[in-house]
Amino acid sequence: MKRSILFWLSLALLVVALYLIFGYAPIEQTMGIVQKIFYLMVPMGWLALLSFLTVFVGSILYLKTKAPKWDILAYSAAEVGLVFTTLALVSGSIWAKPVWGVWWTWEPRLTATLVLWLIYLAYFMVRSFTAEESRGATFAAIVGIVGFIDIPIIALATTLWRGMHPGAVIFKGGLAPPMLLTLLVSLAAFTVLYSFILRQRISLRNDEIEIKKMKGL
Repeated sequence: MKRSILFWLSLALLVVALYLIFGYAPIEQTMGIVQKIFYLMVPMGWLALLSFLTVFVGSILYLKTKAPKWDILAYSAAEVGLVFTTLALVSGSIWAKPVWGVWWTWEPRLTATLVLWLIYLAYFMVRSFTAEESRGATFAAIVGIVGFIDIPIIALATTLWRGMHPGAVIFKGGLAPPMLLTLLVSLAAFTVLYSFILRQRISLRNDEIEIKKMKGL
């Protein structure tokens, strides 16, 4: 799909999602208006996980083939993933303050998400410690593969441990139909936006590598 199509599709879906969030979905009786953050927080968390899945796959393929395109994919996904993981943590804190009374608590899913954020940082740090590009890419790929163990921990945190974070309300019919529709549209909108941003970042990464080659770096 062409990037221009992805851009306009993501823009249209985001407009629809914002209308559904603030003009269609009812206000939740217990949490009130703050519950609206849920429709942004969940997509951010989903994209944090999707990004690292992409890093994981790209890292495996890079170690197997040594083809630069797979390292470029993993690197670009890690950059985008770091942004969305940060946004997930920030939006989660904004939601937690009025609901739990604190900005942060060492609740299992929140803690595992923070660990994911640190793994993303480690991915870039090991690259910066190595002068040789290929060695840095190899070390980063190892981090991308080993760090993937945190993904199922995040996904199953509310099932494995009792915490303050709400459980799988989406899959247990805990959302009213208007709320579920709003969430699904928001997920679709941000996933398409993610695809557009990732393609843009891959293109920029390729340009960066070409410029380095031209400069003899």
